Amino acid sequence: MSKVKLSVCMIVKNEEQNIATALKSVEDIAFERIVVDTGSTDKTVEIAERMGAKVHHFEWINDFAAAKNASIEHATGDWILSLDADEYLLPEDAQRLMHILEETGPEPERFKDCLAISFMLVNIDDFGRQMTKSSILRVFRNSPTIRFTGRIHEQLTVEKKNIIHTNDVTLIHTGYSETIRKKTGKAQRNIEMLKKELKDNPKNLSLKAYLANTLSMSTGEEEQKEAETLFEEILNSGKSAQINSTLIIKLYIFVINKYLREPGKLTESEEMCKKALTAFPHSIDFEYLLAVILYKKEENEKAWQHLKNCEENLINNNTPDDAIMIPADPTILFSQMILTAKALGDIETVILYSTHVLTLDKTKKSILGPCIATLLYYGVTEAETIDLLSNIYDMNDKNDLNFVAETAKDYGATNFAENLLKRHLN
Repeated sequence: MSKVKLSVCMIVKNEEQNIATALKSVEDIAFERIVVDTGSTDKTVEIAERMGAKVHHFEWINDFAAAKNASIEHATGDWILSLDADEYLLPEDAQRLMHILEETGPEPERFKDCLAISFMLVNIDDFGRQMTKSSILRVFRNSPTIRFTGRIHEQLTVEKKNIIHTNDVTLIHTGYSETIRKKTGKAQRNIEMLKKELKDNPKNLSLKAYLANTLSMSTGEEEQKEAETLFEEILNSGKSAQINSTLIIKLYIFVINKYLREPGKLTESEEMCKKALTAFPHSIDFEYLLAVILYKKEENEKAWQHLKNCEENLINNNTPDDAIMIPADPTILFSQMILTAKALGDIETVILYSTHVLTLDKTKKSILGPCIATLLYYGVTEAETIDLLSNIYDMNDKNDLNFVAETAKDYGATNFAENLLKRHLN
């Protein structure tokens, strides 16, 4: 039994789909699990009580900080983990967290000024795939001087000098998956709250950045345009360095990708990418995006060099903590490497990277499709292509067969797809 007492505190509302997973993930490390319900009408409270959590109630007043502060008022442990219902720790990460907390006591020299611990948060999609990765502050000493501030996107009152960071612990967040966002309506609720708070504080750049980020995740054209306008306003203010770096990076990525998707905006995309690299010169994400832009400009030799730099930094774990895209899903990088190698006429490299990634995850259409198209384009016969793919896919398995055929068709290799099905279904 750990000598460190960890209180896990949550605020919830109508989270019957998520709360059991969140509570279960900390069951073995929590001294107590405290759930503050803000008005659930489903089975959230019933599930929490059945799982042994201490349930309290708090009237929702459109203030996340107030609700979270109410939850930690009930905590009696040495340390507090603030956990959302749509988050969870894997067993190994839970144990690593406890090991770190145990190292902080009794007052070793290294941790004498440590009041809080930040670690990595990974957003996953509907299929459990990593979308983005960033640093987050969720663990802190149970002290009356440490509280949350801000009605939305609340922050802890802990100075940077009193925070230590670890890459050894990862918190999984499901709330950004498209299905959950549509089902819960949390995005629209957050937009309304941010707009209301911004009306009261119209010069607050951090609020504008949070609003822009929330709007950017919408699929609506008007919302995305509003996000772009807000970000340009933040950049033109000359004070973007004062805002949370992860938030600014997300907005740069959003705008660069938005321009990349729009015809005739390649120049704007490149200019924005160069601004991002000036602000974050060691960013693996922006070097990757620059490579994409160079590829679209058919400057493939330059693009390849940037991609190799990204790969080297990734392999050597030489990436900043606020890198968001590539560390979360390296196949984004490898997909572009395959496309660029194809443009350079380097078929051996296409095969090398395709085989490497598909061996790790054979469901990656973005890798399989370009691989098939490249092999056929450079004269590899259908039979040879099938033999190569058979090292990864079982062509006697209907699911594997159909997946390869559908992917080939999606990437323009219709005849190959039809012949593949004829060959193996007859």
